[in-house]
Amino acid sequence: MTEPMPPLPSAGSPGNAGAAPVPAAAPAAPLSFYDEVGGHDTFVKLVDAFYRGVADDEVLRPMYPEEDLGPAKERLTLFLEQYWGGPTTYSQERGHPRLRMRHAAFHVDPDARDRWLAHMRVAVDELHLPPLHEVTLWDYLQRAAYAMVNTFEPSGIGPAAGPRSAGGLPMTAAPPASPGPAG
Repeated sequence: MTEPMPPLPSAGSPGNAGAAPVPAAAPAAPLSFYDEVGGHDTFVKLVDAFYRGVADDEVLRPMYPEEDLGPAKERLTLFLEQYWGGPTTYSQERGHPRLRMRHAAFHVDPDARDRWLAHMRVAVDELHLPPLHEVTLWDYLQRAAYAMVNTFEPSGIGPAAGPRSAGGLPMTAAPPASPGPAG
């Protein structure tokens, strides 16, 4: 029969005279989603794959005023990194994300949303994330895409279409009709 091990002497006990107390290990800070999925490299891969699809999309490509999609790729990478717990460079460089406001000038209808999601689905699949991370990321991307829809009108894509007209609904009440001739 094996005898139990005696307890180790604690700081200040006769068997450990003069030893300094051993501090309890501080719990490690939980990793952010950004760290768990691979950090910067993962988000660069996601955004690169996404913009490969956007580059040839007849509906989405006109929404990007720059000839080169590089600046748009940089902005999306910085935004996603910050959102998921990475560096806060996006806010330091551009201020609060204000996604709805930043997309208000663009004609984002259900077709544009669905195309955006189709390209993003391909990009997410290329990451080969563990299922929980994949579902977490995809859930956010879907919610964000649905939140960006700002019209159900099927035309007027991109900034070249100019500001939206108020032609759909009057912005002020029509003046009262003038009375016709009495009679």
